Amino acid sequence: MTPGENGPSTPEDDDPFGYLYADGQARGAQPPSGGYGYPNSVSRVRAVGERQYGQPQAAYGQGVPQQQGAHGQPNAYYQAPETLPGGAPTSRQPVPPAPGRRGPNTKGLLIGAIAVVAAVVIGIGITMLNGNADDGKHNNQAGGTPTQSQSQSPSPSNSKPAAAGELPKSDAKALGLEGGATTASDFKGAKAAGGVYVTGFNQVGAKVTWTVNGIQNAGTYRLYVRYGVPGADANATLLVNGEANTQPLNMKNFGNTPAGDWEKGWKTTWANVNLHEGTNTIVLACNAGNQCNAVLDQLYITK
Repeated sequence: MTPGENGPSTPEDDDPFGYLYADGQARGAQPPSGGYGYPNSVSRVRAVGERQYGQPQAAYGQGVPQQQGAHGQPNAYYQAPETLPGGAPTSRQPVPPAPGRRGPNTKGLLIGAIAVVAAVVIGIGITMLNGNADDGKHNNQAGGTPTQSQSQSPSPSNSKPAAAGELPKSDAKALGLEGGATTASDFKGAKAAGGVYVTGFNQVGAKVTWTVNGIQNAGTYRLYVRYGVPGADANATLLVNGEANTQPLNMKNFGNTPAGDWEKGWKTTWANVNLHEGTNTIVLACNAGNQCNAVLDQLYITK
């Protein structure tokens, strides 16, 4: 065999890289059909993660036959790369455990509930205090200005309201006056408010009316009359609920006070009267035959 020639028995592809040179290409060298540039090597495309590690390698130039598992079963020889030492890490990273969730803040809820209750109690207390203050204000106003059910001055024919357990009492200002009777305060000694008494009673037709309220039980009572005379006896007709007593009301000059001295002539007399339960009317009248030269101060009822 001469230099520069190859015998017929010499394969053209002894040099695996002959196809890279011009003389090799002239002699018909072809790129290898196997993988990695080696003759008869097997190049197979595998999916990622399908390569098997730790399995026996096929002889040079022979492909490794794939092991087929049963239908629907994974390859018995397959091992994921990530399971082998130094294998490729998986793309999925383990998720760190989430921190434990705290339970409901029962302490905070309890504090909030207590705060709400305290606010409600304080609001109720303020409302009650304001209500009491308003009541006191209304009471003061009621005492200063009469309502429609109260008159600015007592009715002249009605008695004063009696306290619990007491019987009615009246004075000159609360009596109904007719026939020339009027009030005055020319001389001292009257026990009525302001020293006022009834005068002008010394004429026929003069009349004093007292409407007695608050009699709880019907029966016989004693009527007291405080009067004044100028040192001489006097009397008047007494009527109870329209019916005249058989005896006139005696207004004598007890103690024989000096004539003409009105200030020393104040006396008290009484008469029995029959009263109904509830309201009664008592009248002192100066009728014909009466001696009515007297002044009247107070009237009151006892048992």
